[in-house]
Parts: sequence; C-alpha cells; structure tokens
Amino acid sequence: MKENITTKPFYNSSIPIDWTASEFGKVFNFLSTFSFSREQLTDENTVDEIQYIHYGDIHSKFENEVLDFETEKRIPYIKEGFISKDDAEAEDFPLLQDGDLIIADASEDYKGICNCIELKNIKGKKVVSGLHTFAVRGNLEKITFGFRTYALNNQQVIRELWRIATGISVYGVSKTNLSKVKLPLPPLPEQKAIAHILGLMDSAINTNNQLIAKKELQKKWLMQNLLTGKKRLNKFENEKWEETSLGDLFERVTRKNSEQNTNVVTISAQRGFVRQTDFFNKSIASEIVDNYFLVEKGEFCYNKSYSNGYPWGATKRLKDFDKAVVTTLYICFGLKDSQKNSGDFFEQYFEANLLDKGLTKIAHEGGRAHGLLNVTPSDFFSLEIKTPTLVEQTSIAKVLQTADKEIKLLKTKAEKLREQKKGLMQVLLTGKKRLLNT
Repeated sequence: MKENITTKPFYNSSIPIDWTASEFGKVFNFLSTFSFSREQLTDENTVDEIQYIHYGDIHSKFENEVLDFETEKRIPYIKEGFISKDDAEAEDFPLLQDGDLIIADASEDYKGICNCIELKNIKGKKVVSGLHTFAVRGNLEKITFGFRTYALNNQQVIRELWRIATGISVYGVSKTNLSKVKLPLPPLPEQKAIAHILGLMDSAINTNNQLIAKKELQKKWLMQNLLTGKKRLNKFENEKWEETSLGDLFERVTRKNSEQNTNVVTISAQRGFVRQTDFFNKSIASEIVDNYFLVEKGEFCYNKSYSNGYPWGATKRLKDFDKAVVTTLYICFGLKDSQKNSGDFFEQYFEANLLDKGLTKIAHEGGRAHGLLNVTPSDFFSLEIKTPTLVEQTSIAKVLQTADKEIKLLKTKAEKLREQKKGLMQVLLTGKKRLLNT
C-alpha cells in the first residue's frame, strides 16, 4: 500500500508537500541603496520629497510587516542638498516600488536580525532605502504582493538567519549568505490568501493604533487646559486658584532605608517606577542600600536626568509598590496634608511636565554633568504653581483618569490583536493550517 506523504523536510521541521523551498537569491533581486545618517534626515517635507527607509525605524518604529504609506506618516525625508536634482531625475535612480522588501542588515540583538518590511501604497512617492538595509524586489512568478515579509517570518527561516549572523556587539547577515537562505513558499493562490488574512489583522491593528493616538492627543489637550485653569469644569468657573510653592504643599522625604528593603527601583520617564533588575536586566545599586531613600506608596520622586520627551527630568508617583528604595540623587517628597490636596491631581500635573517652565529658571548654568540637571532641593521646592481647591482637584483628576482608562483599554486590545496575529502567523506560515483546499 502506497504511503500518503503530505509533508517534506524543511531545515529542522517540515512544510506541506506542495510548497517549494526556494533560495532567497532566486526569489528576490537586490537593489541599490543609500547610506545617509539620521542627521541627514528630517521629519519635515522637502522640495525633493525623497523619503528614506532607515534601518532603525524598521527595528523600532514600523510595527506591521507591511509598511502602508497611506497610514504611516512617520517616514523621514532626506534633507536638501544631499542628492542632486539631476541624479534624482535620472532614469536609473533607484526609486522603490510597491512590493519591494526592505531588510535591516544590522541588529544589536538576535531578535532583530533581518527585520524587514514590505512597501505598500507608495502611489508615486519618491522612496529610497538607506544605511544598513538590503532592498530587494520579488519575482512575481514565485512570490506575491503582501506575502514577501512573511516569507522571512517562518520560525525555521528565522533560526537559519540567527545561525548565519556574524558579529559581537552588532549582528549582521551578508548578501551572499542571505541569498542562500531557503524560503518556504506556498502556491501563489495560498500566498495571496495568507497575505489577505494577515492584512486584515494589520488593518485592525492600525485602526486601533489610530484610536490610541487620537485619545492620547485628546488627553494631552485636557491636561494642558484643565491643569492650568485655561479651561474650567462647569461648576468651578467662579472658583479662584491659589498661588503657592511646592514647599507649601509638599515636604521632602529623606527617609533612610533602615529596614534594609531590597526593592531597588529606578525612575523611567516613560514607565515610572521600575525595578532596576527589570529596567537594566541587572541591579546597579550598591550592595549596601541602607543610605538610599525609602519611598512609600503615594509619594513622589523627581529624577533630574533628562531624556527623550523629558528635557527637564521627570516626576513620578509610586503606585505599583508599597515601598521602594531609590538613589539619593532623586528629590523625593509627599503631600503635607492629603485632606487639602489630591495626590491624583498632582500625579497628572507632574505627568504634564508643567514644572518645566520653572525648572528652566533654577537649573544652574553648565549643570548638565553626567546626564544630570543641577537642581537643588531648596530651589525645587521654591517653584511656584497655581492650584485649585481640593474639590476641583479631585474632579479634574477623575476626568483625566477616565481618559487614562480608555487609553489603557485600547492598548490592551492592541496587545490582544498582536497576539492573535502572532498565533495566525505560526500556523499559516508553516502550513499547519491551510486556507485553500489542496
């Protein structure tokens, strides 16, 4: 009796018998690329209007495997003067087309080796590929539009790319070695079906991300207006705000860690209080932390380090832990009277960076040594602000917390959508689930 064979070997696994295993170099042709640095790019439109795919954006900015120019508005331009008009208008100028695959040929970790995107909806725009990228164009007889990135997302292909990568601190794959990597390719109709299903997932993710961006913009407007008194909630229109200083509202916390608490945290501008072991993948604190400050839930810390989006440092509130141990470089403080002022209100106030204007005046000239702003505790607590009554503070905080909850729900949905897509990719790109009758 003849055995019914349905699969064939593919690296350390198998693929359906009707799939092909073609070498990358026989499916794709390599195109010319440029080598402009980030400093030679701009987010503003230029006269030449030449957009540039930067390898760093492939790693960190572009979320989906297919880069849709109709929805992605963060693609930078090459600054004027770096490409001559004659070169840009030449027939052999290497402009990219829909379906072209852009592969990052350098990564700081194995996870990012050969991260790639497929271009979609260019529609006459002038687009080129840049430094540390391979730009390739697929053979339409072997690989269809929308499927090209996914051909490199098969787990066996990823493992092979890891195997051939070279480097110490930065890993890369050569053009020669990449050309020899085998790709698992379903018949063209099945490729199109897979691309369609995963494209629907991308559309859902993009729509959700647009909602998140819209909600975050709305919240930013609310913060800038409600926390400054530019806009008032109806019942408080006639209430006056009081001019005061941080020192009148808060008292400094210099509580030493005499109880030898080991929950050492760092303050991230983006993430708030984060355990050092989670943030740095190791502890960078001294072995003895008795002289560190011990902060309790509800108290605040000002991190004088400047970072992206927080040029004058960040002030965060401890919420996720009952107690935390922090470096004495931070300025820590708590409300003097929680019956007169709302911690929830000031959490939003500090998150809106409303202290920045005052910090620009007290940060001592030439004080940015070792990445730290030279802000003394006495100067910090002398900063003057205007505050509403406790009742208005509470009402404002509730409005902003409602906005936070809406954003959190959308972000939770985004994670679920990503997990669903990941699950689909695992079964569709290996042939474990088939979309067409075979």
